[in-house]
Amino acid sequence: MALGSKILVLGCSGSGKSTFSARLHEITGLPLVHLDAIWWKADRTHISREDFDARLTEVLNRSAWIIDGDYSRTYEPRIRACATVFFLDYREEVCMAGILERVGKERADVPWTDHVLDPDLVASVYDYPLANRPKLLELKKKYPDKNWITFTSRQEADLWLEGMAFR
Repeated sequence: MALGSKILVLGCSGSGKSTFSARLHEITGLPLVHLDAIWWKADRTHISREDFDARLTEVLNRSAWIIDGDYSRTYEPRIRACATVFFLDYREEVCMAGILERVGKERADVPWTDHVLDPDLVASVYDYPLANRPKLLELKKKYPDKNWITFTSRQEADLWLEGMAFR
């Protein structure tokens, strides 16, 4: 299966987008961009939407990338620019476990370590099925020419990555 040189990894917070993206980067060698690393500053503030959009446009104009991050406001331009969309479509319980598991751990995608569970992050997990997921499903219909790969469990994604590693 040809993935192309421009790949998106989307899904709810805690779904494992960054972990999946890092493994995909190791397998493919494509440059990896974490949107959280663009958006967030070390002091837990963020850049302006205008600066974010300008930086995102720079990334989209590159010849190859894996972009990790949901950021629903920017779904459509990213989907238009990509060849493949990986959608980690996991249940809320799985995503909640994911955000709980990363408390106290350093991460490559954000410039700080959370030592307590962020209530806004918890709310975003519970809001995702009604707020973001429907938008993605509509865009999947709108862009059928893209290679959409949806996983409904971590095991399914892991098996797929293992299969790719042996190609």
